[in-house]
Amino acid sequence: MALIRYYKNISKEEYLPILKRVQSDDEAVKSAVLNIMENVRINGDKAIYEYEKAFDHSELTSLFVSEAEFKVAEESVPEELKKAIDRAYENIYRFHSAQKQVGEDVETEKGVRCFRKIVPISKVGLYIPGGTAPLFSTVLMLAIPAKVAGCKTITLATPSKGGIVNPVVLYTAKKCGVTHVLKAGGAQAIAALCYGTESVERVDKIFGPGNRYVAFAKNIASNVCAIDMVAGPSEVMVVCDKEASPLYVATDLLSQAEHGKDSQVMLVIKAKDEKEADEIYLRIEKCLEDEVEKLGRKEYMLPSLSHSAAFAFYDDSSVIDIINSYAPEHLIINTKEPYEILADVESAGSVFIGAYSPESAGDYASGTNHTLPTSGHATASSGVSLDSFIKKITVQELTKEGIKSLAPTIITMAEAEDLTAHAEAARVRML
Repeated sequence: MALIRYYKNISKEEYLPILKRVQSDDEAVKSAVLNIMENVRINGDKAIYEYEKAFDHSELTSLFVSEAEFKVAEESVPEELKKAIDRAYENIYRFHSAQKQVGEDVETEKGVRCFRKIVPISKVGLYIPGGTAPLFSTVLMLAIPAKVAGCKTITLATPSKGGIVNPVVLYTAKKCGVTHVLKAGGAQAIAALCYGTESVERVDKIFGPGNRYVAFAKNIASNVCAIDMVAGPSEVMVVCDKEASPLYVATDLLSQAEHGKDSQVMLVIKAKDEKEADEIYLRIEKCLEDEVEKLGRKEYMLPSLSHSAAFAFYDDSSVIDIINSYAPEHLIINTKEPYEILADVESAGSVFIGAYSPESAGDYASGTNHTLPTSGHATASSGVSLDSFIKKITVQELTKEGIKSLAPTIITMAEAEDLTAHAEAARVRML
């Protein structure tokens, strides 16, 4: 039995239902999260201590990581890994630093000046999952742009095991300028960042991925503070042709499939005809089978592949249509002429071009951010960038001559809306 379902030259009406993401609407999860959020809001630190003991088996004496713990963590991280993190840091810092902007300053007419003041979000909270694989790479992706933007307080929340936070997470947090590390995970951490407690200062915006509990908690938190996005399961769409290495394609698909059982991978084969498409698919399917046996993690890969699919098309327009219809979090274009396809891509979180650009490069070290819109939200949303950590405040200044010139227009429009005080505020300045 094939690992990934295969469809040939089907219509848009036929493939749209196949592209649907795995949906999880667990009322038990929602009920639990609502209770946790409310408990933390009311009882603060006490609730967090209780939840950390119950969920992470941590008998905490303090909610925050101490300087001594940072030092121990740094000493325990292997030098080779430190060098890898340091190199990734440089690339990510360089790319995000290049995103700095200067606010526009325009005289829209004589005596009327309009400009934008760019300021960092003062207090940000970064959530870093600590499950089977603590995501220290996400510390880089979130803390570096926060640091570049100039955020005053950067609070990182992550689960501890027996009161100890993963040392690699701590090393990376320290390097990236994180100001506080909260030893809490799950919905209780999101609640602490959102509402604040006796020890935890509430933040202005929350960033970071997480499981269903964290995702729903962030959704609730968005009524109180800003969030980056509500992220769903990870996903990739790989577009290939006969020039692409089947092994490269297979490993790109599996690198997303191993994220979790609800991850989704989509393969799009660009071929001249059915015979060529079948040959490409069979070569990739064979590599998938071999790599699954070689790599392990079947408990994640096989369920993910079971709700994924491969599509073959014999014209460029169909390839473009399925990309923009799916709006993938990650899009890999491994074809002979990838830029021809890229020119018409309108919806994707992050794009990887050519044979030598695996999605894992963006996940770790190339410089782009790996916090991206999922579940089709790339149709209208972008991934995290420096812009995510700043605010743009509009400012205007009118001279006496400027208001005299513009007042008749203001008065006419205000009176048409029956807002007499608006009109009067302009009229009195004409005297």
